[in-house]
Amino acid sequence: MQYTLRNIPPDVDKALRQKAREQGRSLNEVAVEALAHGAGIGRTILTNHELDFAIGSWVEDAEFDWSITDHRRIEPELWK
Repeated sequence: MQYTLRNIPPDVDKALRQKAREQGRSLNEVAVEALAHGAGIGRTILTNHELDFAIGSWVEDAEFDWSITDHRRIEPELWK
């Protein structure tokens, strides 16, 4: 369902945009969540950030790659 909202108070706009930016979410997600909460249905969009610390931390490791070569081998007789 789509809505067009008009006359959003500047302080509401600012708060929604700030919350979206801080949480790394879209303005639409934050606004829908706020509408749901205001309507008394408490629906929230859950975003898991528990592994964010690992983003961009991958390091190539030749020894690890070598150690898993057997796991990457395809056994044709098992795919018949």
